[in-house]
Amino acid sequence: MSEGIKKFLYVNRKAPHGTIYALEALEVVLIGAAFEQDVSLAFLDDGVFQLVKGWDTKELGSKNFAPTYMALGDYDVSKIYVEKESLEERGLSEDDLMELTYEDEDDDWAEKSSIHIVSREEMARLMAANDVILSF
Repeated sequence: MSEGIKKFLYVNRKAPHGTIYALEALEVVLIGAAFEQDVSLAFLDDGVFQLVKGWDTKELGSKNFAPTYMALGDYDVSKIYVEKESLEERGLSEDDLMELTYEDEDDDWAEKSSIHIVSREEMARLMAANDVILSF
């Protein structure tokens, strides 16, 4: 990686509905990725609910932006970290999450999972390894 490129970690801590944080974070990530930033996402606390598959927002009267997560791979966003303890504390597992993938150009365009389940300890190391952290 060239010295001028900074590593950005977007931290998602809020539930997907009831506030604008989740949607705003997703929009900022897509903009950053479009400008070829080195983008990673972290989901912890209630932010893990953002990646749960099967949301139906009709009764909430809000837009279901969850399908937009599927576009992340098209923007070369392949580093999505989900904190294991946050999932467990909310009665969730990796099986409850959407399947987000990207095509790995270094592996003959093989489709691979973008989601990486990490411990709190690993999440802390990831945060320390990034140049810019934006929390939503």
